[in-house]
Amino acid sequence: MEVPELERPTTVTQVKAGPVEYRLRRKGPPTILVFHGGHMRAGLALGEEVFTDLGYSLLVPSRPGYGRTPLETGRSPIEFTRVVRELCAELDITEVAAVVGISGGGPTAVTMAAKNPDFVQRLILESAVGFLSWPTSSVRTAAGIGFGAHTERATWAIVRTLMRFAPETSLRYWLGTLSTGPGKAAYASLSPDDRRTLVGLFSMMRSGRGFLNDFRPTPDLTSEVRQPALVIATRKDGGVPFANAESLVASIRGAQLIESEAATHLIWFGRDYPVIVERISRFLGPAPSHHRDPPQISCR
Repeated sequence: MEVPELERPTTVTQVKAGPVEYRLRRKGPPTILVFHGGHMRAGLALGEEVFTDLGYSLLVPSRPGYGRTPLETGRSPIEFTRVVRELCAELDITEVAAVVGISGGGPTAVTMAAKNPDFVQRLILESAVGFLSWPTSSVRTAAGIGFGAHTERATWAIVRTLMRFAPETSLRYWLGTLSTGPGKAAYASLSPDDRRTLVGLFSMMRSGRGFLNDFRPTPDLTSEVRQPALVIATRKDGGVPFANAESLVASIRGAQLIESEAATHLIWFGRDYPVIVERISRFLGPAPSHHRDPPQISCR
């Protein structure tokens, strides 16, 4: 199965707390800040076209423990949001049109909005982990075995091998872990292009030290969020239960819930995703036009 190339170039810069990896796609001053989910990093793009098609710039940092951002740069969401503010200042980003939290990046996005009300204009949460007890003890134990410091490299090497030589069987298995239904049904719901994309994505994932760090409890700051918020999730999510979305909507003042019909945690591959794109586009609006060239950034 031929898979698409999904890796994008990234940069590493040094801030006070340590190195931070990021990807900046500059289209104009209005910027969308994206906090990726588990097993991802700044170089892997997922669901970003809706923002760039509207004319927004995109800033995607690798969260601590993922990619080339060490865990020591900011173990907690509160610590890392300070790092990101420093990164934004270095990049001459004075505000963000929205902060987006995907899956395990949800708590960091909520914290960013709550702690920076004059900097963040909107909040978007996609299949996001909230502040309920997560994950279950059995999942936590299994993750510790498969994605621990001494095992995660070997785990992902096996995943890559199986995705190369038995892509259909492997993809069905992993989709089954991300769905409340059988993996076979989730696989059947995908187009051939989506299957190829997901095989490529799973083949490039790594957990580093970040995934297990995501399990650490973090303060619930949802009551402090004052920005307009959009929460997108599916009841068929087997990775992050739908109760997380319900809790986020109940706790964030005025938050809107969009219920996806996707068969798995991966809402971007649901058949109704074009409808969700249209809802996101209405929520954000097109990026304001500007008549000056964006500043040139020197990267260290």
